[in-house]
Amino acid sequence: MQDRAFVAVVDDDESVREALPDLVREFGYEAAAFASAEEFLTSGCLPRTRCLLLDIAMLGMSGLDLQRELVRRGQAVPIVFITAHGDESVRVRLREGGAVECLLKPFSDTALLEALDAAVGSGARASALRPGMGGTQQ
Repeated sequence: MQDRAFVAVVDDDESVREALPDLVREFGYEAAAFASAEEFLTSGCLPRTRCLLLDIAMLGMSGLDLQRELVRRGQAVPIVFITAHGDESVRVRLREGGAVECLLKPFSDTALLEALDAAVGSGARASALRPGMGGTQQ
């Protein structure tokens, strides 16, 4: 069996931490959720992380702070930012700063899948999104 790429979800919103990893797994990736940037950094998961789904605004270390810390450590992990507190100008600035994508909440399953594929590479998914699976879109 092919190894599935590991995606770390880092968000201080409990509902996001409960729902997003399940959706990421439906797309064929392995996923785990972390309540803070600090929790992710101390988890031991960084070496195997192929993509970070990262909230921008969190208590303590922000998503941008985590991005800077990873650069300081020389860890090149593709980042897809997610935020409820942004607009198109924020999205453009984050992409110019090295993020693969910035998804504005609420975002569609399709937008998430496209961002993950861009971050990890389309060949890394163990399975494809099947018709009718995107039940969370309305």
